[in-house]
Amino acid sequence: MKYLVPLGRLFYAAIFAMSAPGHFESTTIAYAASKGVLFSSILVPASGVIALVGALSIILGYKARLGSLLLVIFLVPVTLAMHNFWDITDPMAHQIQRIMFMKNLSMLGTALLIAYFGAGPLSLDNRTSDGSRPMQAYPQKQD
Repeated sequence: MKYLVPLGRLFYAAIFAMSAPGHFESTTIAYAASKGVLFSSILVPASGVIALVGALSIILGYKARLGSLLLVIFLVPVTLAMHNFWDITDPMAHQIQRIMFMKNLSMLGTALLIAYFGAGPLSLDNRTSDGSRPMQAYPQKQD
């Protein structure tokens, strides 16, 4: 059971890690520009870096709360700008973009959960300073 959380982190963050290199391709930058993204030649590659750093942070469980906040910073504008199904009149494209919007919403929810609960067991965040044994899996946050 202790391997479920790191496996979940890997599965969750894989989409960000695998899609990040595409943010440096001219076709991706041009597509974002066609969707009205200003300064797409700068912002699209920057979003790729943010997505990759956030993904690696979560996969490794190193500063996972910060990594998840990077993914929140990535997901909010990308979801609103690139998956604006409410502006699409073609029924098929509308449905596809609505599905993509909802997918991103679910990923945003997961990022918020990681921001609150942290990386969990078997993570670099969950080691003592000498690296010997795990600390409490989900430390209680003080409100």
